[in-house]
Amino acid sequence: MVLDPGHNGANAKNPAEINRLVPAGRGQTKACNTTGTSTNAGYPEHAFTFDVAKRVGAELEANGIKVVYTRDNDSGVGPCVDKRAEIGNAANATAVVSIHGDGSNSAGAHGFHVETSSPPLNAEQGAPTTKLATVLRDGIRAKGFTTANYIGQNGLFPRPDLGGLNLSTRPAALIECGNMRDAADAATMSSADGRQRYADAIAAAIETYVGA
Repeated sequence: MVLDPGHNGANAKNPAEINRLVPAGRGQTKACNTTGTSTNAGYPEHAFTFDVAKRVGAELEANGIKVVYTRDNDSGVGPCVDKRAEIGNAANATAVVSIHGDGSNSAGAHGFHVETSSPPLNAEQGAPTTKLATVLRDGIRAKGFTTANYIGQNGLFPRPDLGGLNLSTRPAALIECGNMRDAADAATMSSADGRQRYADAIAAAIETYVGA
């Protein structure tokens, strides 16, 4: 299992590196990476994603699932989106799960959603990825989290423009765990207890997918 915590802690201090264009699939290029968003109180997405990913990984490893991370700290730069995809491909991952937080300023926007590369560019982006996204959506929702009311449909958002998903040759999905600009979502995402709830939900869903 490859876990991909979005962004990184030093991205903002290294604009030349993260703005460098890299392949993004579909004949396009995109910036290597971005700084991510934050809550209105300043809790950064990169810290949220890294903490949740490590919690998820610990649960998976405790149940005998090998875990590879696309980054091993929250003080570095990148890696770029193409490199993140390469890590999952090289590991021949059963699945790749990217963990993020959204930053919508739309009034009342809240909830989580799961993104996938669409239309699929290879067989693994077809039925296996659809299954992964659905299992993640259902598992997270079963743990009491609400699907997004402002983007996608019923908690799923297929899209063509995410390089890390486009370049994956393994089943891959990206979870926007909540809207960090929404007060209620931000409160959950900023607390250790809330991050553990996310981790429990994501780990359980991954285990369901692996065992299916």
